Amino acid sequence: MSTSVSPSEATYEVVVNQEGQYSIWPAPKALPEGWTKAGKQGPKDACLAFISEVWTDMRPLSLRRQMESMPPH
Repeated sequence: MSTSVSPSEATYEVVVNQEGQYSIWPAPKALPEGWTKAGKQGPKDACLAFISEVWTDMRPLSLRRQMESMPPH
């Protein structure tokens, strides 16, 4: 007898890395190195919707900082 959870029933954690990039991670698993919890947990669709709302600039944080420090043209 299998006890696996279907993807629609699984709980995910929204995670973010040091570059400000977001992803989802299965909630019961230990987080991979370099990633931290972003404060949202739930079904996959809800986590992806949350990411769509908060991650509006896909550029890595280091690139955004570099571009902000460049003089205007």
